[in-house]
Amino acid sequence: MRFWMSLIIVFYTTCAWGGKLLIPMDAAQTNHLKAYGIVYAAIANGGTVEWLLNYRGGSFVLDNSTTVLSMCRQRGVVSKAMSASEYATIIKKVKAPAYNGDVVSLTTVPRIAVYTPSNKKPWDDAVTLALTYAGIPFDKIYVTEVLDGALSKYDWLHLHHEDFTGQFGKFWIQYKDVPWYRADVRAAEALANREGYTKVWQMQHAVVHRIRDFVGAGGNLFAMCSATDTYDIALAADGIDICDVPYDGDGLTTNAQQKLNFDNCFAFTGFTLTTNLQEYEHATIDNTAFHLVPESTDYFMLKPFPAKFDPVPAMLCQNHTRKVKGFMGQTTAFRKEVLKPDVVVLADKKDLHEARYIHGKYKQGTWTFYGGHDPEDYEHKVGEAPTDLDKHPQSPGYRLILNNVLCLASGRKDVPAVEFGKKHSTDAAPITNKMVNIAAGNTSNSLVISLAGSVATKQIELVELLNAEGKTVFSKTFQTTSASVDMDNLPAGLYTIRVNGQYAGKVVKN
Repeated sequence: MRFWMSLIIVFYTTCAWGGKLLIPMDAAQTNHLKAYGIVYAAIANGGTVEWLLNYRGGSFVLDNSTTVLSMCRQRGVVSKAMSASEYATIIKKVKAPAYNGDVVSLTTVPRIAVYTPSNKKPWDDAVTLALTYAGIPFDKIYVTEVLDGALSKYDWLHLHHEDFTGQFGKFWIQYKDVPWYRADVRAAEALANREGYTKVWQMQHAVVHRIRDFVGAGGNLFAMCSATDTYDIALAADGIDICDVPYDGDGLTTNAQQKLNFDNCFAFTGFTLTTNLQEYEHATIDNTAFHLVPESTDYFMLKPFPAKFDPVPAMLCQNHTRKVKGFMGQTTAFRKEVLKPDVVVLADKKDLHEARYIHGKYKQGTWTFYGGHDPEDYEHKVGEAPTDLDKHPQSPGYRLILNNVLCLASGRKDVPAVEFGKKHSTDAAPITNKMVNIAAGNTSNSLVISLAGSVATKQIELVELLNAEGKTVFSKTFQTTSASVDMDNLPAGLYTIRVNGQYAGKVVKN
């Protein structure tokens, strides 16, 4: 009898530790944030991990093992063992052409760095909080490491809430006599001198150049709050003094605004510097002053993306809700009128004409900017207690941060776009994929779309262009293998191309 009981125990133990394990990421999940850490650990340990885009909130499938199950129990993460047939049914559903989802393999964990000074408290930064809570390892680096070339060791860099303009967060008017502010200024000035710079802003400009080179070589940049707009402002002000007397002892460069070079920027263009010392603002990029809504009704919406065609923005937006609580910051949101045409808006608040979460490419790498300071602290104030993520384990706003980490584990790249009128690049370089060839036509802002590969013998019956809001702005029927599309009457922006009802490419009109 004992022999047979032993066999039964062995049998059930083997079944429990074999097969696949589903970690649901919809409302059934009790701790979404720690689930990311479990997935990261599974990838790091060589396990097979799949991200089911748009299935139950962007769920994960892992190899079922004692290690993973133990981590789930210890961290309060809901998981479910699946039979082979259950797994096959789910995969078939997600991969079905009519289902807006995809199965993405996660194979390599990214090497993560957080750009932050050593004297900052961990709770000063939502990303540091999120990574620590999830159990995802990262290194802290700062000016010296960046200038010494340390970025080459990393795949993903987060910018702490730094002021890359050299204006010390524009805290002078409120805190100029407060000990912590004066200590921060002295520390920054001493660091600039050690690195061989006369002014802090000169050091900051050198740092943003190194970060730009990191992204250009294939790195991935993530920033929140004031690190977003001040980074681009510093790029535009390359070598120009935009700091007034209280910040660096002398005035601004004459006609500093007119000397800005917006071509240098990742995300923003045509903005105006805010030089009034009384204003707690850097430029007309931020929408905080116009964000006049009560906290109870402050929400922004994540945009849906075609997961099979455009997996990167789809991954960045995986969540158990499309409606996310808003939160303030020195830089709360980005005014849409200063966004470059090729910027992908991942989330916005349409009634305020503001973008909250944006993404784009620079050469071989990518950047993602997320407005606001702390997704679970509506108006974070200096000196406030840290956010306790044990009270917010299902935070949709914090999930967006962690999506950016796991997105890199997929190895997927942003869908390239044909670009018209962009300076300092090859205009309208042709794009080829399995479905179509897309190239510039003979006239300005015209496209020629032809079928490619195995579908080349078929015909183009319908061509549609969808704008950044997902609205169809061009639709024309054809009966040919090659179609010309005139974009002269369309405003500048990013458009998605649909051919015969299927997503086929992107085009940017600058």
